[in-house]
Amino acid sequence: MARGFRRRGKGADLRYAAKLDEVERGVVIGLMEQVIELLDAPAAPTEAADPFDQIVAGMGGLGIGVSVLPEDQQGWPSAGPVPEDARSFGERDPALQRLLPAGNRSDEQVSAEFRRLTEDGLKQRKAAALRRSIAALSVDSGSVEVDAATAPLLLAALTDVRLVLGERLELRDDTDVERLEVIVDTLAPDDPLVYAMVVYDFLTWLQETLAGELLRLLDSGGQG
Repeated sequence: MARGFRRRGKGADLRYAAKLDEVERGVVIGLMEQVIELLDAPAAPTEAADPFDQIVAGMGGLGIGVSVLPEDQQGWPSAGPVPEDARSFGERDPALQRLLPAGNRSDEQVSAEFRRLTEDGLKQRKAAALRRSIAALSVDSGSVEVDAATAPLLLAALTDVRLVLGERLELRDDTDVERLEVIVDTLAPDDPLVYAMVVYDFLTWLQETLAGELLRLLDSGGQG
């Protein structure tokens, strides 16, 4: 059974450890890899497969018993219309918009210049945090352990993966979560949407346990 992150040691020996089995680590790694692909994707839409569709379909390769979504994507919420605040800045995937928000929502020229100056660097930093997190999760053991320098990067990576999956599930506030939970309760246990919601809840829990430990360290004055 998974166990959330806990702080261990002090000073130079400070570590954050969680108990995750191979399947659980594989789920998180697979999603992180797909988010990196999204960040690396060309800015302009193409005929290539949508990285977010690959996120969902890729769950089948992790040994969880969910193969791929039906061709008609039945039972899975679509990405939905591009939000009004994103449409004016180009109709790119709204999940990417969540990862890379506009610098100024009211001025398209200012936002475009902000994006030109900052977006490549932000993508690189996010991808670097995801890759470092994948490396930590890939250690062949029954636990995940990161040092004090890696912990904030892992937290950022988990946050980005959760944002991506949440946007694909159209979860933008607590009301949306409650709405989807009602839907999930009416579905068969092997429905892909049920599995996706389980994964989303797992990511939320894992993120919260790490964030809680980091905050407690701050509250203690960084003394461990």
